This record gives sequence, structure tokens and C-alpha cells, in this order.
Amino acid sequence: MNLDTSKWSGEGEFTHRLVETLKDISEIEFVRVEDAAATRADSGYSFISNELYVRFVVRRRVAVARRFGVIPFRQVTEEPAMTLADLGRLFESHDRIGPPDYSDEGMIQYLKTERVIPPYQTRGYKLVELVRIYRIGDPPRREASRR
Repeated sequence: MNLDTSKWSGEGEFTHRLVETLKDISEIEFVRVEDAAATRADSGYSFISNELYVRFVVRRRVAVARRFGVIPFRQVTEEPAMTLADLGRLFESHDRIGPPDYSDEGMIQYLKTERVIPPYQTRGYKLVELVRIYRIGDPPRREASRR
């Protein structure tokens, strides 16, 4: 699997767990991790938003079809080895990841929160991590929602 982290700051413990899990899946060819524009911090909280773009291995299958119901010919079809729904089910069974908070045919989303109290401080902050996983090659969600 090829991994592109050039547009990612490296923040997000849960994102690290997802990337490590994706490395072990043979049906995944490429993963790109990016910081989303929604990332921000304030005195009482820190909001981390990351996006993962996944490309699945493409399997080619040769089938014999018939033109005009008589003439046989070979037809090559390509289909991904896995779908986002398959990936979501795999994450559900994984003990360190669990089921997504939201998923549909175009996206898997996780929202994790934790209270962080740094050493020698009485007041901590809330860490919120939002991770969205998309499949490379799908149309952008803005365009898909207009159809």
C-alpha cells in the first residue's frame, strides 16, 4: 500500500490507528491523509479534523458475452476488490476501531472525544477528533447530493 501524508500534520491518535489498520488490508492500494479545513483550537477544546482518501485494488474479470445473442466475445470488467461498506464492516469487527458513527455509500465518519488533562495543570481541555474516509474516484459529495 502506498501512503501519502504530505498534506497531514500528523495530529490525531485515532487517525494514526486507522492508518495503521489500513496498512494491513491487502485490498487497499493507496491512502492519502489530509488535514481538513475545520481544524481549530480554543482554550477549552481542540478540534482535529482529518480526511482519508482510499483507493481499492481493482480486479479484472473476463467473461464471455454474446452480441446480438449469437456472436460470442470476451468482455473484461473491472470492479474494486472492496467497497466502503466492506471497509466499514471490517472496522466494526476490529477491537481498536469499532463501528463508525455515520456511514453511507460515499463516506465513513468517526467522531471521537476525550478529556485531556496535561501534567501540572488543574484545568484540561476537550479533544474532539473527526475523521472522514472517502473512496478515491467517487464524485465530490456536493455534486453527488445534487443528483
